[in-house]
Amino acid sequence: MRSHFRTVIVVALAAGLLALFLHNVDIVGVMSTIVHARPQWLVLALLTTFVNLAIRSLRWQYLLAPLGRVSFGSSFRATAVGFAATGLLPARAGEVIRPYFLARHERMSATGAFATIILERLLDLVTVLVLLASFVFVFGRDMARANPAVFRGVKWAGVTAGAASAIALIVLFVLAGNPARLGRFFARLEEVLPSRLAGMIARLAEKFATGLGAIRRPGRLLGALVWSFPLWLCIGLGIYSVSQAFNLLVPFTGSFLMMALLVVGVAVPTPGAIGGFHEAFRIGATVFYGAPDDAAVGAAIVLHVISIGPSLLLGLFFAAQVGLNFAAMQRLADQAEQRQSA
Repeated sequence: MRSHFRTVIVVALAAGLLALFLHNVDIVGVMSTIVHARPQWLVLALLTTFVNLAIRSLRWQYLLAPLGRVSFGSSFRATAVGFAATGLLPARAGEVIRPYFLARHERMSATGAFATIILERLLDLVTVLVLLASFVFVFGRDMARANPAVFRGVKWAGVTAGAASAIALIVLFVLAGNPARLGRFFARLEEVLPSRLAGMIARLAEKFATGLGAIRRPGRLLGALVWSFPLWLCIGLGIYSVSQAFNLLVPFTGSFLMMALLVVGVAVPTPGAIGGFHEAFRIGATVFYGAPDDAAVGAAIVLHVISIGPSLLLGLFFAAQVGLNFAAMQRLADQAEQRQSA
């Protein structure tokens, strides 16, 4: 019942965002901009999505090393399946499907692998904020003079998000410091909970903290952060390429600002970030770079298709190889969510 109710809410949210995105839009004009987009730039953008998927897989393989050896092939397949599930299911279900899919094919704790997903998202946030800071304080000074009020808002949001990510890193570092001690702490729940339930919670907490092993090794954490920069610079190149294809006046460094806006947009838990992604790009292109609405809408649609298309097709292919169809993905997501919340 809860799953069905959430699905209805998510669908309604996606429909509302799409209605906002397409409000007063000239559909014919949008289609014209898409048809006349420069193909060479779109091909470059498409290539970046494959490179992004490979770098994500390498970085995840690096973060998983404290838990056990994982091949690049297994990491790549699980990453593709996870992103495909995120593109099809609500509430970013791929984030929980990915570690459980990996655990089915590798000798590894799914709970520990899930902890690395949280660490991944935090590294992504830190990287995006560093790139945003470089834009705000170095590359975007002309924009600051042209639109100071909006630019102050961007600065405030960046500082707030940076503080939040720093606090999150500290909390994760404390949790990862001694997994066994964390397990013993939760084991004390036997005083107020049935012993079987308390024991299960303690084991999950210990496995989760073990999955954060990279944090306890500064060199490994730094290495994972280093991997994050080529990943997000490649994502920025994809945004820049699509902007060039539609003749939008977004410089390469301007993609750092666009990335930050898109991170906010994809946080909306709709399947494939439908609606939130599109509206975030449209706002960035029109408000900050004065793009015509038709061109901004067309570029947002094409960028979204290019961003999720390769991982969706690859993920569905890899899932089909092991007999995992859409319904099975939904069941796996529900089971994984129940185990994480147990």
